[in-house]
Amino acid sequence: MLDYNKEADVYDSSRGGEPRAAAAAEAVLGLIPEGARSLLDAACGTGIVTRRLAAARPALRVVGADLTYGMARMAAARLPGQVVLADSRRLPFPDAAFDAVTSIWLLHLLDDDVAPVIAECARVLRPGGVYITTVDKAASHDVGSDIDEVLAPRPRRAAPDEEALVTAHAAAHGLRPAGSATFTGVGQGRSPHSTAADLRRGWFTRLPPDDPLTEHFATSLGSLPDQNRRRADPVFQLRVYRKGD
Repeated sequence: MLDYNKEADVYDSSRGGEPRAAAAAEAVLGLIPEGARSLLDAACGTGIVTRRLAAARPALRVVGADLTYGMARMAAARLPGQVVLADSRRLPFPDAAFDAVTSIWLLHLLDDDVAPVIAECARVLRPGGVYITTVDKAASHDVGSDIDEVLAPRPRRAAPDEEALVTAHAAAHGLRPAGSATFTGVGQGRSPHSTAADLRRGWFTRLPPDDPLTEHFATSLGSLPDQNRRRADPVFQLRVYRKGD
């Protein structure tokens, strides 16, 4: 996993910046009920999306929480007094504290911690409130490109944010499916050159960076045309779950 303290200063610029944040925020806002008065953005990162949620709904009290100091520091600069340093597995809020909880681009990082995070998000959500999260992030990057064709045979990691798993965890804590949306990951289309470099860092596969098969895939990517041309941007999936009354 990335060291998010080290990544914080370049995180936004390397992942689509404000255009991607705008697309994400617009989709999330479309799933938040108009009557909501409080929202927790769990694992808010740099606050680039959180800030937009707060700006778009002045009547909505928005709080951001992130485990990583470097990320939380940047978020706090964007939302002074509205960000806490906190682990999403142990949120420092009372039961039923929020009308909405979001976790965008979080669950895919968690492996065995998906269930505890969803449990906590459900705990701090009031009855009738909504939990909004991204699902199937890795699959969203498969856009039918020549890069995907090269990588198709690679051994893949199990996806902790697979929709059926997320829905099952949500149901265990009284959260039921209540809607969906999509948004484009602006600026996140992959080029053959960048994908080969990521493979050699151990991304997108169960293969270790020094495995001969890793180099085989990287070499195959190197033979594709237009090495630095980004292919299509991914389209990310949002799901909303409502807590029973």
